[in-house]
Amino acid sequence: MQRTQEKEKCIEAMDFMKDWDTWRKTLKDSIEEGRKYGMSDDTIKRLSVAVGDYLALKVCPATKEEELLRDLWSVATQDERKVLATLIFKMVD
Repeated sequence: MQRTQEKEKCIEAMDFMKDWDTWRKTLKDSIEEGRKYGMSDDTIKRLSVAVGDYLALKVCPATKEEELLRDLWSVATQDERKVLATLIFKMVD
């Protein structure tokens, strides 16, 4: 029941997010695009936290990995979210 209500409250993820490797490549491409336009890595990481906040609240996880990330995000403090965003940044960079 709770899962159904959760699904009703969130936006379904786009098709390209249904695969973990594609999700990682999309993040890597986004980092490269930000750098191309002169964004610093610190700025990209700060924006990643804001995007993470939005995704955790509004977008349904499409994979088990995304579900794990959302669950970790939901229990993390703001400082822990910054660390998690930095770790994800390192993972895909």
